[in-house]
Amino acid sequence: MNFVPSFARRFVILRPVKLPFLIDTDTASDDAVALIMALRSPQIQVLAITTVAGNVDVHQASRNAIYTAELCDSKVPVFAGAEQPLERARVSATWFHGRDGLGDHDYPPPRRAPERQSAPDAIIDTIESRPGLVMVTLGPLTNVALALHKKPGIAAKVSRCVVMGGAPCCEGNVTPAAEYNIWCDPEAARMVVRSGLPVELVGWHLCRGEAVLNPSDIQQVLSLGTRVAKFAIECNSRAQEAFLEQTGEHGISLPDPVAMAVALDPSIVTSQSEHFVDVETESELTRGMTVVDRLNVADNERNRDAWAPSLAAGHQAKVFWAIDNVRWKQALSAALT
Repeated sequence: MNFVPSFARRFVILRPVKLPFLIDTDTASDDAVALIMALRSPQIQVLAITTVAGNVDVHQASRNAIYTAELCDSKVPVFAGAEQPLERARVSATWFHGRDGLGDHDYPPPRRAPERQSAPDAIIDTIESRPGLVMVTLGPLTNVALALHKKPGIAAKVSRCVVMGGAPCCEGNVTPAAEYNIWCDPEAARMVVRSGLPVELVGWHLCRGEAVLNPSDIQQVLSLGTRVAKFAIECNSRAQEAFLEQTGEHGISLPDPVAMAVALDPSIVTSQSEHFVDVETESELTRGMTVVDRLNVADNERNRDAWAPSLAAGHQAKVFWAIDNVRWKQALSAALT
């Protein structure tokens, strides 16, 4: 009979607990890189990926998400969701990302299909089974709005809701006033910011300027020599061309990976503040504009009526104004190594 000392019987090796993530995406080229960052992170567990119509139709978005997951040797379940915005016709961004959303390189079809459950129901079930998870949204907010409409109480069970969307301090990327994800389904975005979800807004401005992968950065990524590094640059080939046409800037702008970097490590944010945020849904000129009460004047007499629903809901969002661009690029490189 083997004798085991009592202290040894009490000694238990605890494995680090991975932070649970739920990701909603309209998977195109920058979304795919963001998924790689999440799926290859040793600190988190991606419980589910839900897809939504936006950059591409929802079936293509699901195909792209599964292909990316398989590239990372991940069997994470993928759930297809809304095929169009809540109240509007869908307008794709294939002009920016290519017809297939991944630069039209004829990637082979994935080996598996999406799950049978709908994305909104998967969002509800995943949150209720793992309260405290982090939700990251990389596309229009239609799925999230549908889930909230069905089960408003899930908002209180999410620890962070990192939203890639909006242009809170500058021009938009689809109109002078709006960023694509919010513009695509502004009614859904308005529901989300008023819902009580702990929204953290990662606007389009954070992937501009020094955050853009310049030609030297692109070569550095390619020099990593990994399959995922090659894919990250290759699938963004059309996006690189479109970004030059759109802004006159050379390089690859990666809004969704920036948002994922913030989700994975909030300490890369160097400037942030909390404010009421609302979304314009009525004016075609400013449709989808993210209006941030940065000077905290929403409750002033001249603004109170317009802001009444937001004030009544009482929920403010964290708005990120600046990030450490060196650390963002280091995080990307680490994920692709």
